[in-house]
Amino acid sequence: MIKIDITKELHSAYGDITLDINLHIKPTEFVSMIGESGSGKTTFLRALAGLEESYGTIEVDGEIWQDKNYKLPIQKRGLGFVFQNYALFTNMTVLQNLLFASKDKILADKLLSISKLTNLKDKYPHQLSGGQQQRVSLCRAMMNKPKLLLMDEPLSALDSNIKQSLQDDILTLHKEFNTTTIMVSHNLQEVYRLSDRMLVLDKGKISQDKYLQTTKNYIEAKILDIKDIDSLNSLVTLQFYDNIITTTIPKNKATNYKIDELVSIKSFNFDKIL
Repeated sequence: MIKIDITKELHSAYGDITLDINLHIKPTEFVSMIGESGSGKTTFLRALAGLEESYGTIEVDGEIWQDKNYKLPIQKRGLGFVFQNYALFTNMTVLQNLLFASKDKILADKLLSISKLTNLKDKYPHQLSGGQQQRVSLCRAMMNKPKLLLMDEPLSALDSNIKQSLQDDILTLHKEFNTTTIMVSHNLQEVYRLSDRMLVLDKGKISQDKYLQTTKNYIEAKILDIKDIDSLNSLVTLQFYDNIITTTIPKNKATNYKIDELVSIKSFNFDKIL
């Protein structure tokens, strides 16, 4: 069990806000955090990792990582961190990047095999595509078999085809190593595909906390536009934080909705996320 109760003052696009997170996460959960830019998502991850100062307590599997009198050093926290910009050592090969995190060659070979990187193990980062570099970053984060894997928008810089493949790799490694994972994302499709649980952060505070197994057929979003497309159906355009979604609903139901209204829509089509 991961227990988090932290605060931190932030200067954001909204002015001065307080990051205030009180959260329990079960072992092996895959938790995604979504919300508008400047709401504190990345700062939250960095505070968990010990890269940002915060006040309060962090406890992971009974081990105190932080309280009012103590902070466990970053290198002893038993976590992996996957950054948006890959953060690979440019002067090291793929294999050397992994072995820098841990000298376990057997584990490195296993991770390279799972992520389809074995044939590239002697290449340098500049010789790899963006998707391949992010695979290396993910494998390196898993080299210490972390209790907690943190990912900060790991797929945002990649095209849709590469994202699909990398999502498979992320799920495979998450399950293979029984890791608890927290991912920050702006992509609703990505969140729903990967996660057990979704947190919505709004100006530093969790405004929604949903287990997705029971809520995958529903989404609360603001209606931006409603257009009739034939005699029976209407096309509804909605906004969920940074995601614009279109869905078709019966025309007689569309008449019940208004522009700017916050609604729950059932069974929308992810293929229509723009």
